[in-house]
Amino acid sequence: MYGEVRALDNVSFEISEGELFGFIGPDGAGKSSLFRILTSLLLATSGKATLCGFDTEKDFKNIRNITGYMPGRFSLYSDLSVEENLEFFATVFGTSIKENYDLIHDVYCQIEPFKTRLAGKLSGGMKQKLALSCALIHKPRVLILDEPTTGVDAVSRKEFWELLKGLKSKGITIIVSTPYMDEAQLCDRVALIQHGKILAIDKPSEITKSYERQLFGISSENIHKLLVDLRVYPGVLHAYAFGQTIHYTGKDTTENLDNLWSYLKECGHARLEINPIEPGIEDVFIDLMQNEKLSVEQ
Repeated sequence: MYGEVRALDNVSFEISEGELFGFIGPDGAGKSSLFRILTSLLLATSGKATLCGFDTEKDFKNIRNITGYMPGRFSLYSDLSVEENLEFFATVFGTSIKENYDLIHDVYCQIEPFKTRLAGKLSGGMKQKLALSCALIHKPRVLILDEPTTGVDAVSRKEFWELLKGLKSKGITIIVSTPYMDEAQLCDRVALIQHGKILAIDKPSEITKSYERQLFGISSENIHKLLVDLRVYPGVLHAYAFGQTIHYTGKDTTENLDNLWSYLKECGHARLEINPIEPGIEDVFIDLMQNEKLSVEQ
C-alpha cells in the first residue's frame, strides 16, 4: 500500500527454476513494487513471498546473495568508470571480476573496450549492459530485471534479449518486466498485470489462443475518422488504433461484415479494407482490461 493506493492486489504466482518469466503491463501496473518485494527492498503489507525457499522478509540476507537485481532506472555510480563499478559490486559480494568473468563475458566483452569511461558518459545500451554485468558478477541463481529495455534503441533491445537467452541456457532463473508487448513472445511464460492484479498467466502462445472472438484489421483513407466511427457503431466491443489499422472486435461472436461494411461506406470511407487477423498479446491484454473494468463497474 502507498497511502490509500493498493500497488498489488492478491497477487499469486509460481516461477519454475531456470524459467524466463515475464511480467507484462503498463507503467503503474505494480511491476516495480512486486520486484522490490521479491528482492527484499520493500516489505509487503500482507502476504508472503519466497525465492528459492527463502522468505523475502525473514531471510533477506540470503535473498540478496542469490539474486541479481537491475532496477528500472540506472542506479550505478556515474562518477566511477565502467571497470570501477564492476569491481565495486564484485567486492561487495566477496568475489572478483576474474573469478566470475566466464559468466559475464558475453555481456561485458561488448563494453570492456570502454572500461575506463565514466558510467555517466555511456549510451543507454551500454549503461544497460554495465548494469546487467554488475547484477551478474556474484553468480546469482535468480536474475530480476525491471524494465531493462525501456528507453534504449531497437537494436540494443534485440541484443539484450539475445543475452538473456544465453544466461537462461546457463541455468539462471530470469524474471523480467516490460511494457513492450512484443517482448512477451520471448518469454517462456508471462503474467499480464494491470492495476496491481494479474489478469492472466500462461505461455505466450496460450495467452493469444484465449482470445475467443474474431478480430479484424480495418483500414481506410482517413484512419482517425475510421476510429471515431467504429467506436460509435452499435455492434462494437473493442476498437483501437494499431499502427496503420484499427483492431476491431464486435459484440457478436459471428460479426456480420456486410452490415459493418455498409455502415462504414455510409460514413464516407474510401479505400476501405476489412480483414480477419490473428490476435496478439496486446489484443488479449486490452480485452482482459475491458473485462476487468466491466466487472468492477458491476
